Amino acid sequence: MQRTIFDSKITELELINRGKVRDIYNIDDEHMLIVTTDRISAFDVVLPTPIPGKGAVLTSISNFWFKKTKNLSKNHLSDIPLPEVVKDRPTYALIKNHAIVVKKMQPLPIEAIVRGYIIGSGWKDYNKTGQICGIKLKPGLKLADKFARALYTPSTKAEVGAHDENVDFEHTVNLLGRNMAELVQKTSLELYTQSADYALKKGIIIADTKFEFGTDKNGDLVLIDEVLTPDSSRFWPADKYARGQNPPSFDKQYVRDYLDTLDWDKTAPGPELPEDVVTSTAAKYQEAHNIITG
Repeated sequence: MQRTIFDSKITELELINRGKVRDIYNIDDEHMLIVTTDRISAFDVVLPTPIPGKGAVLTSISNFWFKKTKNLSKNHLSDIPLPEVVKDRPTYALIKNHAIVVKKMQPLPIEAIVRGYIIGSGWKDYNKTGQICGIKLKPGLKLADKFARALYTPSTKAEVGAHDENVDFEHTVNLLGRNMAELVQKTSLELYTQSADYALKKGIIIADTKFEFGTDKNGDLVLIDEVLTPDSSRFWPADKYARGQNPPSFDKQYVRDYLDTLDWDKTAPGPELPEDVVTSTAAKYQEAHNIITG
């Protein structure tokens, strides 16, 4: 059975950063190693209990989408084989399904969120203001309604432990310049539309998702981080979808539902997860992987 990775330890490379889920190591001036661990975060807090196999599932799903969407966007995947970078055999054996070698990019300071359905923070904003990220919506929408066209609703990037903030499109123009802001918007909507159409044929609704982008040394837009995983997206089983209801999802649902039963103020440190929640969550991630990648 594959060992669980909470904190990766690759002594032959320099650790640059530990995020909520990913550990990033320096390789050289142009490349780095990303290890997707089995850590899980909820309410922006990294929990002390890992989900076995989660990192391998996220890595595999992302790699699948990177290849499937390369007609729409450059991505940060490198051709350098992992064994050339991680030469210690036991370490390689542990991380081989969790790690990718990528090209270094200059990350953009926004998260490119696309919503195909009204749910989550978008639903809350709509009920308060009738808008999402400055986009005025028609009255009378129900929970989980599908939009006539997907919405681009960007947010700022927060540090670990802080909350991202929804912003309007003009805010991204101020951050990126109009040409780049419009390109990010266009590319994000194309990525979502093509991928959501594919997933629906497989029986999964991608209700919303988050893309991250960077630029290469030529200033070209490049898709980075993870793509269309259960961590960055809301996946619903198509056969369980109904307007006015929050469908079950292929992600942290079991974790969030469990945490909501606790007397926990949703600040660090997070509570340990019981075995049944861990097992159910791992199974949901694996099910999403199997459906998407075939």
